[in-house]
Amino acid sequence: MPLLVMKFGGTSVADLDRIRNAAGKVQREVERGYDVIVIVSAMSGKTNELVGWVEQTSAMFDAREYDAVVSSGENVTAGLMALTLQDMGVPARSWQGWQVPINTTAVHSAARFVDIPRANLDQKFAEGFRVAVIAGFQGLAPDGRITTLGRGGSDTTAVAFAAAFGAERCDIYTDVDGIYTTDPRITSKARKLDRIAFEEMLELSSLGAKVLQTRSVELAMRFKVRLRVLSSFEDTDENSGTLVCDEGEIMESKVVNGVAYSREEAKITLVTVEDRPGVSAGIFAPLAEAGVNVDMIVQNISEKNFEHHKGSVTDMTFSVPINQVERAKRAMEEARAAGTVAYDELIADTEVAKVSVVGIGMRSAAGVAATMFKALADENINIKVIATSEIKISVLIDRKYMELAVQALHDAFGLEAA
Repeated sequence: MPLLVMKFGGTSVADLDRIRNAAGKVQREVERGYDVIVIVSAMSGKTNELVGWVEQTSAMFDAREYDAVVSSGENVTAGLMALTLQDMGVPARSWQGWQVPINTTAVHSAARFVDIPRANLDQKFAEGFRVAVIAGFQGLAPDGRITTLGRGGSDTTAVAFAAAFGAERCDIYTDVDGIYTTDPRITSKARKLDRIAFEEMLELSSLGAKVLQTRSVELAMRFKVRLRVLSSFEDTDENSGTLVCDEGEIMESKVVNGVAYSREEAKITLVTVEDRPGVSAGIFAPLAEAGVNVDMIVQNISEKNFEHHKGSVTDMTFSVPINQVERAKRAMEEARAAGTVAYDELIADTEVAKVSVVGIGMRSAAGVAATMFKALADENINIKVIATSEIKISVLIDRKYMELAVQALHDAFGLEAA
C-alpha cells in the first residue's frame, strides 16, 4: 500500500480532545488506502515542564539522564494516540525510538540520525497493522542509551521516516494553515503560499521563520521528501496547506517569495584589528570553539587608520544571536589575552534585528537589492550590515524599525498578489 507520514506538533496533541481530532485525520488517510506512520511530539508545554524538573533536581545534570527524562513526553503522546486509534477501530500500535530502532549518534540532546532499519515496522504492516505511531524527538545511541535530537526534533524525525520508507508525502500538522509570505501578525497582507521550493524554505527557516525546523528542511531537500504544512484545527483535503517541494515542481516562482525576520540578533564590532593574513581565523576560530553562531560578517577600514599607516588596521563587525553575546565577549577577551588577536575595543549592539527577502527567482532577476534598499530608505531605515546569497538578501537594522521594514518590503515586492 502507499505510505504517508503524518506529524503532529505539541499544540495538535495538547489534550485528549486534540489527540482524538488528530486521530480522526489519520483514520481518514487509512480509509483512503494509505498505511500511515504517525510522528508525535509531547503535549504542549510538557517538554518545558520536564526540562524544569531536571534543572531543579540537579544543576550539573548527566546529559544521558536528561535525555531519558525529557524524551518521556513523546512516549506518553504516542501511547495515547495508539489507544485512540484502536478505539476507532484502526489497527495501530505505538513505538518508542529504541523499539524501531532509530539509530543516532551519541551526542545527547543534539543527536543526529545514523539510520532507521525498516524490518520491524515492515513486519507489522505485513501483519495487518495500518498505523505505526512513533515517539518523535528521540533515538538510540550506539551504547544503548536514549538520545534526543534538540528542539524541533520531531519535524526531523518525520522527514527521516519519510525518506527511509519512501513515503508519498510527509504532512506536518501544526497550528497554522501553511507557509505565508511573511508573518501574518505583522502584516494583514501576508499571503499563504500554495508551493515553495526547498531552498526557499531552508533560507526562511534559518532566517527566523519558525514553521519548520531547519534540520528537517535540510533533510527533506537532500532526500527529495515532499513536505506539506497544514493546520490540525481545520478540515483539510489534498489541496490544503503549503507544499514544500523541488524547484522543478513549481512552474514559475516570483522573484521574491517571502520576507523573514529575527528579533534576537546582536552586532559585535572589534575596533582596530590588525589588517594582516590570518587575523580573521584568529577571531572566528575561538568563537567557533566557544559555540558562538556567527552570521553576517563585514570588514571595514578603521577610522584609526588616520592615526596609523593607511591599511594597517581594520574594524571587524559580525552578528550573533543575542543570547550568545556574553559568550562571544569572553571568547574574544581570552583570545586577546592569549595573543591570538589584538583589538582596541569590543562594541556590542543588542538592539538590532535581521530582515531578509528570499526567492529562487532572484537567481535570474536584476534590481532586487535596489528595490529592497530603496524601500528601506523611503522609510528612513538605516542599514547597518548587509549579507547576500544566491537567493536571499539580509540586512541588520535597528530593532525598533523591524516591523516597519517587513511591511515595507512585503509591499515593495508585491507579495500580497498571487
